[in-house]
Amino acid sequence: MRLRSGLLIGIFGLIVVLLGGWFFTLATALLTYLALLEFFRMAEFKGIKPATKTTLFSSFVIIVSAYLETIGLLEGEISNSILPICSVGICTWLLLQPKPGTISDIAASIFGLFYLGFLPSYWIKLRGLDSVIINYNQGFISFENLSNTTGLNLTLTSCFLIVASDIGSYFIGKSFGKKSLSPISPSKTIEGLIGGISCSILLSIFFAFLLKWENPFLVGILYGILISLMALVGDLIESMMKRDAKIKDSGTFLPGHGGILDRIDSYIFTPSVLYYIFIILKYLN
Repeated sequence: MRLRSGLLIGIFGLIVVLLGGWFFTLATALLTYLALLEFFRMAEFKGIKPATKTTLFSSFVIIVSAYLETIGLLEGEISNSILPICSVGICTWLLLQPKPGTISDIAASIFGLFYLGFLPSYWIKLRGLDSVIINYNQGFISFENLSNTTGLNLTLTSCFLIVASDIGSYFIGKSFGKKSLSPISPSKTIEGLIGGISCSILLSIFFAFLLKWENPFLVGILYGILISLMALVGDLIESMMKRDAKIKDSGTFLPGHGGILDRIDSYIFTPSVLYYIFIILKYLN
């Protein structure tokens, strides 16, 4: 059951990434909608009452606006204004309730919007990147002629590296893990972390050669480490929240895998960091 669910998730993800456009946008919106429901469920276990409906709608607006920005139908300044405007709307909604909201209600609602609305929207922006040509020469580092570094390539390779990191950390940690990585997630080990990073680096170097990037070993190593660490941060953040809520899984939507949030937690922090790294490198030239 677990293997079957995992394969279905992987196939679904591959199809929507390849299709891009509205297919990818609506798939992202659907996954974040379900994950946000699970996040609010965890918050409610702590006695918190977030602005669920308002935040769900705001999250959808942010993700759609990110796509409209990538296709040129929305100015960047307008798109960037959605998050603060929606935040004000959420706070206003809580203010108008018969029972005034608490600090926890406000914090959970705004963090939910940021965590499962704003951050995932960068998958849309990353997928929508046109061909990015980087010419950065300084010392021994060269990022020349990355003309085939399209948004599709970046999105696919990032997803594959996250999968490689998860698989490597699981199997190597299970076989050789002895030293606990963090009290937040006792099952994670330092050996597993090293295994996950190593698998991510190896696959990253392979993609660097396949896509004919300059300095494939250096770029592959840096890219692999970055993706693996961002995946780990996402995983540990969700583990911390589940530990606080005293639940094992965020939900039961996926047989053998728990909830949607349990499956996408490693993907939440990656796209924004990667997107801005490429934007910064582009403007350095």
